[in-house]
Amino acid sequence: MSAAILVRVQAADIDVAAELARLEALGGGGIASFTGVVRGGGGLQALELEHHPGITGAMMHRIAAQAAARWPLLGVTAIHRHGLLPPGERIVLVAAASPHRAAALEATGFLIDWLKTRAPFWKKEHFADGTSRWVEARAEDDAAAARWETVQVTTGETVE
Repeated sequence: MSAAILVRVQAADIDVAAELARLEALGGGGIASFTGVVRGGGGLQALELEHHPGITGAMMHRIAAQAAARWPLLGVTAIHRHGLLPPGERIVLVAAASPHRAAALEATGFLIDWLKTRAPFWKKEHFADGTSRWVEARAEDDAAAARWETVQVTTGETVE
């Protein structure tokens, strides 16, 4: 099965409804998605996301292609924003379409876990008091991604 892969890095907001409609049009039985938004609180005024244009898009495409190789998918979408985003703004959308829900759900989990830890984005938090700080990698995110190093796919075969 050859999946339709869409990968974008953009400053503009993500039209989640349009992206899910595009996957639904592929005719699968299951569409799964995850949308990440900027968390608020603690005086956070904005999250700044930087990336390397050539490298980031290529790595995102590689991750999407790995998902398509691991599960029987009809389509994969991975869209990540960059720039200065206030709390409540969408940062990322990952989604997968498959003939069956289990593959779509698993692939979506894989996509967000691997994008979070392997796609080269740098995040800086800006606060109301004028201070800012770079966001460090979290052990919890690395542990979530590590579970996909060897995964039992829905077809029953082990993929490494």
